[in-house]
Amino acid sequence: MRFFSDNAAPVHPAVLDAMVAANVLDTAYDGDRWSQQLDGAFSDLFETSVKVLWVPTGTAANCLALTALCPPHGGIVCHRDAHIQVDEAGAPEFYTHGAKLLLADGPGAKLTPDAIRAVTDAIRPDVHQVQPHAVSITNATEYGLAYTPDEVAAIGDLAREKGWGLHMDGARFANAVAHLGCSPAEVTWRAGVDALSFGCVKNGGMSAEALIFFRPELAAPILYRRKRAGLLFSKGRYLAAQLLAMLEGDLWLENGHAANAGARLLAAAAGDRLVYPVEANEVFLRVTADEAASLRALGFDFYDWGVGEARLVISWNQTEAEIAPLAKAIAAL
Repeated sequence: MRFFSDNAAPVHPAVLDAMVAANVLDTAYDGDRWSQQLDGAFSDLFETSVKVLWVPTGTAANCLALTALCPPHGGIVCHRDAHIQVDEAGAPEFYTHGAKLLLADGPGAKLTPDAIRAVTDAIRPDVHQVQPHAVSITNATEYGLAYTPDEVAAIGDLAREKGWGLHMDGARFANAVAHLGCSPAEVTWRAGVDALSFGCVKNGGMSAEALIFFRPELAAPILYRRKRAGLLFSKGRYLAAQLLAMLEGDLWLENGHAANAGARLLAAAAGDRLVYPVEANEVFLRVTADEAASLRALGFDFYDWGVGEARLVISWNQTEAEIAPLAKAIAAL
């Protein structure tokens, strides 16, 4: 009856099996045979040559990516509701040694070229103001909306025009791709993305995320930054094994489809209570405090989201039978 976060979901059995299979003597750090397979496996998935680093958290993936795209004196344009702004406790500024987040607006936590220009066009090109060096977008967004390939490409074109880097926070990348029905390549590097935080923990992983560089030369200094940040695990094969298991048979995408399908069940029950279209595995509802209390009294667990709203998140493992009681309760409000 818990719908507050996919971070609380169990680990997929295939991931646990992969970690057990990796529980043998091998080289330490990232020299093991599992870690050495990551570049090839993700290059096949994205249909281009990539460089991949395992890291333990999405925050680490996001922040290390941003250090590759923005110097300490630079600025990173993001939505004011972006995870890197709201939920990472200043980690982007810490990892980049002081880069500033430049906050833009847009419905559903989505950026557009115009929204980005509204922030950056006002910045004088002189030494007295922070100059933008990168843009960061989240797909799916913090409100569960998916950027289409064309929407990403419009931002990518602006970034290229300005000489900026483009980062994608893909904590729920599987959910976005499952909704869009496109290839992973179409919505990333073909649309101008330089670095992607490929989320696995929310999607059935245990403790591993993939930091993917579509410009492999960007990765070289990040190897040192990962070590300096205390994130180079001595037994990295257990992280690499998780990532490889998620790619095997497109498990990552299968889990994304499963979570999205569950969210659609809730959306159908919610009707005009929906705050945003449901395009991933998050459902945002308009509810009064009394209505939220009545749902909790029935045993359902979820986050309040501001005043008069609730956020419900479906995980990869939640079945229709487990979701149906909540759908029924929402419809009965």
